[in-house]
Amino acid sequence: MSKRVLIVGGVAGGASAATRLRRLDEHAEIIMFERGDYISFANCGLPYYIGGTIKKRDDLLVQTVEAMKSRFNIDVRIRSEVINVDTDNKKVTVKSSSKGIYEQEYDCLILSPGAKAIRPDIPGINSEKIFTLRNIPDTDAIKEFIDKKAVDSAVVVGGGFIGVEMAENLKSKGLNVTVVEAASHVLAPFDSDMVVTIEKELVKKGVDLVLGDGVKAFTDTKNRINVILNSGKTLAADIVILSIGVIPDTEFLKDSGIKLGPRGHIIVNEKMQTNIESVYAVGDAVEVTDFVTGLKTAVPLAGPANKQGRIAADNISGLNSVYKGTQGTSIVKVFGLTAAVTGANEKALKRAEIDYKKIIIHPVSHASYYPGALPMTLKLIFGDDGKILGAQCVGYKGVDKRIDVIASAIRFNGTVYDLAELELSYAPPYSSAKDPVNMAGFVAQNVLAGKSNMITWDEVSKLNKDDYILLDVRTEEEFIRGHVNGAVNIPLDSLRERISELDKTKIIIAYCKVGIRGYIAERILEQKGFTVLNVTGGYTEVKRLK
Repeated sequence: MSKRVLIVGGVAGGASAATRLRRLDEHAEIIMFERGDYISFANCGLPYYIGGTIKKRDDLLVQTVEAMKSRFNIDVRIRSEVINVDTDNKKVTVKSSSKGIYEQEYDCLILSPGAKAIRPDIPGINSEKIFTLRNIPDTDAIKEFIDKKAVDSAVVVGGGFIGVEMAENLKSKGLNVTVVEAASHVLAPFDSDMVVTIEKELVKKGVDLVLGDGVKAFTDTKNRINVILNSGKTLAADIVILSIGVIPDTEFLKDSGIKLGPRGHIIVNEKMQTNIESVYAVGDAVEVTDFVTGLKTAVPLAGPANKQGRIAADNISGLNSVYKGTQGTSIVKVFGLTAAVTGANEKALKRAEIDYKKIIIHPVSHASYYPGALPMTLKLIFGDDGKILGAQCVGYKGVDKRIDVIASAIRFNGTVYDLAELELSYAPPYSSAKDPVNMAGFVAQNVLAGKSNMITWDEVSKLNKDDYILLDVRTEEEFIRGHVNGAVNIPLDSLRERISELDKTKIIIAYCKVGIRGYIAERILEQKGFTVLNVTGGYTEVKRLK
C-alpha cells in the first residue's frame, strides 16, 4: 500500500524533498501545499531582477506546477495554506482559495514553511511605501512601484546580504540609496576588520551608509516617506526596503505538539525529524547545529535547505541520511567587489568560548607577473590544534574558489596543515604556484610552530609605547610614501648590517607591506636574541582599516 506524504511549503526545502522522494518512491502519493502561486523560485535572484541584471521574470521560476505534475507526478496545490496540524490524528487543515477549508490525512509530513520578514511594531511601519523582499509578489510590488512612481531615492533598512544586494541593484537603476544599519557594521557574518573593505566599496559607489543607528519611526508625506532614526536624524526617500532579518513562519504549529525553539524554530534531529516520529522539517524554519561551534542556531540559506529536503526524503524512504550541521558558507557581490565567508567568525567563537588564533594575508588573485592580477584579503581563523574554524575573503577575482576550498576543508575537519599540503590547480592566469590557500596554511603553520608571533594593529595600539620599537622593514621609498607614526625604517636587506641600531631590551614589532618581509625580519632578529612580533597583514592593513 502506497504511503501519503504531505509537504507544507515549496521553494528550496519543500521542492527538493518532493522531487527526491519521487525519485526514490514511484508509488508514494505526494501532495504539496503552497500558500502562494509559486512553488519553486530563485529567491536569491530577486534583487538582480529588480535591478535589471536578470531581464526575464520567468527566469526566476525554477519549477512550475505543471512541470512538477508532468515530470514528477506530484499533486501541487497552490493558494492552499495549511493552518493547523493535528499530529495525534495525522491530518492537516487546509485553507484553499478554491476548495475552502478542508482536512487532509497523511502518513508522513514534511514541514517547509520558511521564514517571513521581520516587521517591527514601530510607528508608520504599515506605510504603502515600505516593502520587504521574500518572494515573487514582493518583487513584483517593488518593481512596479519603482517603475511607475518615478522613484529616485531609497532607504534600505538593514545591512544584511539582501539589504546590501538591494542597495547595489537600486543604485544600478539610478536611485540615490542610503543603507541604515543598527549595528556598528553591515554583513554580520564578517568580522569588523574584514567588513570595512565592503563598506568602503559601498561608499565609493555612492551608497550612503548610516551605521550604529536604528529606526524609531516612519512618517508619510504626500509623495515621500520620512525615516526617523534613534539619533534624531531624519532621512527622506520615495521608497523604503525593510531588510532587518527573518523569523520562522511557524505560528500554525503552536498547538500541534511539535517542539519549537525559543525563537519559534522547529527542533529537529540529525535526520530532520521532529519530536513526532512521522513529521520532518527543513529549511529556514528549522533550528540547526553550527558545524564549527556545536551550538544551536538558525541559518536561512538555500544550500542547507536543499540538502535538508533531500535528507528528509531519504529517511522517509528508508535510507539512513543525516545532516551534520550548517557552517554558513556565503558569498555576496558588492559592485566590483566579492566577499565570502565560511565557518565561525570571531564573535561566534567568543560566544562559544572557543579559543582561536587568526592570521590575515594579502595575496593576489593569480600570478603577479601575469596581467590582471588583483589583490585580495584572506583571513583564516584556527585553533591551537590547527583545526580550521573559519575563513573570510574579500577581493575582486578568485575569492569564491578560495573560500570554497577552505569550506571543504572545514567540512572534513581539516587543519591548517592540510591547507599547506593541498595540491591546487595552477597556471599563471588562474593562481600562483603557492595558492593563497596554501599561503594561509603556511603562515598558520609558522604561528603554531612558534616560528612566527603575530600581532594585529588593534593589539599594537593597546601596548605601552615605551615597551616596544615599531620597525618598518620596507624600502626607504615605500616608507617615504607612507608609514605608521613613530616607526623606525630599516629596510629588510639592510637589517643584518644595521641590527646594532635596535634595543634588545625592547620588543620589536616588525611590519612590511603585507607581512612576508616582516616575517623574514622576525626570523633574523629572533635568532639573534630579540623578542619580535610581526604585524599580520602589514601596512596594507593600516590603509585598509582607515
